[in-house]
Formats: sequence, structure tokens, C-alpha cells
Amino acid sequence: MLVKRKITYFLSILIVSILLSGCGLFNGSKEDIDPPKDVSYEEDLDLDVSGSQGDIEADGESADGETATIQTELYLIDSDGFVVPRTFSLPNTESVAKQALEYLVTGGPITDQLPNEFRAVLPADTAVDLDITDGVATVNFSNEFAQYAPEDELKIVQSVTWTLTQFDSVDRVKLQMNGNDLSEMPVNGTPLNGDLTRKIGINLDTTNVVDITNTRPVTVYYLSQTDEESYYVPVTKRIQNSEDNTVAAIVEELVKGPDLSSPLFTMLMPDVELLNEPEISDGVVTLNFNENILGSYEQKLVSKQVMDSLVLSLTEQEGIKGVAIQVNGEADIVNQDGEPVTEPVTRPKNVNTGSF
Repeated sequence: MLVKRKITYFLSILIVSILLSGCGLFNGSKEDIDPPKDVSYEEDLDLDVSGSQGDIEADGESADGETATIQTELYLIDSDGFVVPRTFSLPNTESVAKQALEYLVTGGPITDQLPNEFRAVLPADTAVDLDITDGVATVNFSNEFAQYAPEDELKIVQSVTWTLTQFDSVDRVKLQMNGNDLSEMPVNGTPLNGDLTRKIGINLDTTNVVDITNTRPVTVYYLSQTDEESYYVPVTKRIQNSEDNTVAAIVEELVKGPDLSSPLFTMLMPDVELLNEPEISDGVVTLNFNENILGSYEQKLVSKQVMDSLVLSLTEQEGIKGVAIQVNGEADIVNQDGEPVTEPVTRPKNVNTGSF
């Protein structure tokens, strides 16, 4: 049975690789792999982590006179139960953070824009109030907040926390209901120990973790595939405290990939290896891989999906702003458009963008 599962796993990767190279399933561009620029994506991209706010004028209108919008990540639930960031063009209001929460409400303004197989996370008719002071976003929910399904409890905590902490003005999140601080969630009683940050993790995976007290969390980005599109899914895994190099441990988790029973997958092949310890200087981590990181040996090509997974995962670490790739100690690699990658790749402003 295990052999059969492994064969299925690698066949799925092979099929996706063929689609990548031949059918344009993942539409990429130079901007996707070079440091992100202030561009606006109007096309329906199957897989794209770039994004920007566009040309917003002081009067709230775009350069062409239309109502201005702002690219905002909403953490929704997909058909496999994962909490996933999806980027939407929302109205550029005075309270974008509060608006983001309102778009998380089932049956709310997000309904007509939801991608297939995705759903909102907050119970229907939930009213939201928000105050941001000194980096703390205090969210006050109405009584309807307590009407969620028990299995959604952690997902709601993660969705609200990660949605709000995308904004520069928010470092921590505090939850209330009817003006009263919540020390635990109202349905299953999940403890809320103080203010919430992204350190709570997302899509927690404790597979094969025997003693969680001797581990620490890292968040990596795997891929999910539907009939219509592919997108990145953040997963918080546990690495041993004895691992003295967190960057190398994250790369190893990307290479290992998710558990074989998971619908997620990685584009880093099992024979990818780091040839030496990662080096961090001025916020840029340099990774020196063997040639198995390449999608094409002759062209020295690193695929967009490999680069995106590395950048998204590593820039979750404090102090890392960009990633530089070498192969056998040489930096002369190209992206899948055949263009040289001459600068470290920085984290994009938004994840999983597109027109929905």
C-alpha cells in the first residue's frame, strides 16, 4: 500500500510538471520571479503570487477615473479544509482592515467573488467592529459569531489573525464578543492565550511529531491543484529544536513535501540538496543547491513554482527579506522565460492573486 501511495504521489508531480512545461497551466512572467514591481495584474492567472494596489489617486479614484481598489488577502477555507490566502481587489475604503473582516462573513459581500470550492469563514450575519491601537487590532464580534461549526474553530482563529496581520498597522490581534474579551473560543473552548500573532501557525501539521515540546514551528508553502487552478497553501510544521539552522530545515521540509496522504504537493524533487550552509547577509539568504534544483540542466533554469515556494517559505522568517539562488556555487541561472535572475527575489506583496 505504501509503495502504491508513493507511485501515485510521484505520478501526480510528473503530470503537473508536464502541464507546467507544455500547457501553460501556470502563467508566469518576468515580474513573477524578479523582485516584484508596482504592476497590476488584470489577467486570470492560475498561479501568481505578485500584486499591487495600482495607481490610487488622493481622491479615491484610480488614474482612469474609476473607483479605486486595493489588493487585499482574505484567508478563506478551500475544499480540503485548508486556510488559504486569496487576493481580491476590494474597494479602497478608509478602513480596509475592517472591510477585510466583513468580507470573511458567510453570505456577505465576498459571496459573488468566491473562487470555486472556496468558502468564507465567519458565520452568516456576524457583525464586526474593529479598533487598531498601538499595533493591536481588537475585533469585536456580535452574538452570531458563536454559530460556527466546531471543526472550523481553529480555522477561524487562523483566518482572522493572518488576514489582519497582513496590514502594516497590525502586529497582534485580540478577540472580543459583545465587547467582552475572549479567553477561549465560544464553541470548542480553544484557549486564546493573550494577543494572537502569526506565531499561532496556520494549517498545523504535527504528523510524526512525538514530543512537541522539543520542536519549534516553521511555515512552508506547498501547492494545491484543482480542476481549474493551482495555488499556494501555507502549512505550519514542527522541526526539532536540535536543528540549529532554521533555513536549511525549511528547505528540507519543502524537499520532503507534505505527508503522502495530503492533497498538497511540492515542486522540489526528492534529490534536491543544499551543498553548504545557507548564508544570510543584509536580509538576503543565499542558497547553494546541487543541479537537481533545475527544471532544465542545459538552460540552468529554476522554475517559478520552485522559486515562489522558497521565497514565500523563507521570508516568513524574521529578518529574511529576499532569496538568492546558486547552483554548484554559480549564480548564472534563468527563470522559465529564459531571462537571467540577477537580483535576490523578495517576497511579493500578495499571495494567490488573479481575477475571480
